[in-house]
Amino acid sequence: MAKGNHSTMTEFILLGLTDNPELQTILFGIFLVVYLASVVGNLGLIGLIQISPQLNTPMYFFLSHLAFVDFSFTSSVTPNTLANFLCDDKSITFYACAIQLCCFITFVVCEQYLLTIMAYDRYVAICNPLLYAILMPRKLCIQIVVSTYVYGFTVGLVQAVATFHLSFCDSNVVNHFYCDDVPLVALACSDTRVKELMLLIIAGFNTLCSLVIVIISYVFILFAILRIHSAEGRQKAFSTCASHLTSITIFYGTVIFMYLQPKSSHSLNTDKFASVFYVVVIPMLNPLIYSLRNQEVRNALKRIIEKLCLAIK
Repeated sequence: MAKGNHSTMTEFILLGLTDNPELQTILFGIFLVVYLASVVGNLGLIGLIQISPQLNTPMYFFLSHLAFVDFSFTSSVTPNTLANFLCDDKSITFYACAIQLCCFITFVVCEQYLLTIMAYDRYVAICNPLLYAILMPRKLCIQIVVSTYVYGFTVGLVQAVATFHLSFCDSNVVNHFYCDDVPLVALACSDTRVKELMLLIIAGFNTLCSLVIVIISYVFILFAILRIHSAEGRQKAFSTCASHLTSITIFYGTVIFMYLQPKSSHSLNTDKFASVFYVVVIPMLNPLIYSLRNQEVRNALKRIIEKLCLAIK
């Protein structure tokens, strides 16, 4: 970072969702319940996959990392938001804000590409079932996940450095409940054109690239399912994709709404409330979607509960 860029800015004030004390108390309760459900759901899903031999497949390996990313994603924002609901001091230091932004972007990118990898995994499993073990060996799965984390962190670091390289010399009040790129860039008093272009290109590339791979994968999956003669076979093949399709629809719908809307209709207040769903709700929904709509996960959970009941007796 260039010297002097933030010499007069040592902290930011997060404006939050509302300044109504009663509403803040209500929101604290809602956010706390949703966050605890996210933590229990995602960590529980990771534990279930780890201890269940029948879930020792590439699909559930990727799902366990999706759960980890969801847990890390919401944990990078929600605890600080909960504290701000109860405290009058809603300040966050310059470097803490930079770290939060870096973590936020890192986990967004990781989630995008993990959902993409899971779409490709379903394509291989349905379209090339006899070659599935050969095309998706454990070593390759580990390499793919590690590459996703490295790429996500690289994007997060580059974007955070570019944002905090800007000069902040006037207001330090961030119109958001966490440190996000758009409201931070809006505070800068230096030229932001390069940063805005970076944000548009990188976010657009990641969203478009990952979404295209997902769409292509599911086009091939659809054709493969339609070639299955039995209704039971088609139902079984589709059921393995239903949870993933639900997660993709929710995630990409929110991403497109937040980051790829026309600038003329872009509103920071709209972004704030969309972010609540994006940052707080989606990490809670994913473990529910994969547990309620996935027969193998439900069966594994049932077996674990039965073993615990027998052990207690």
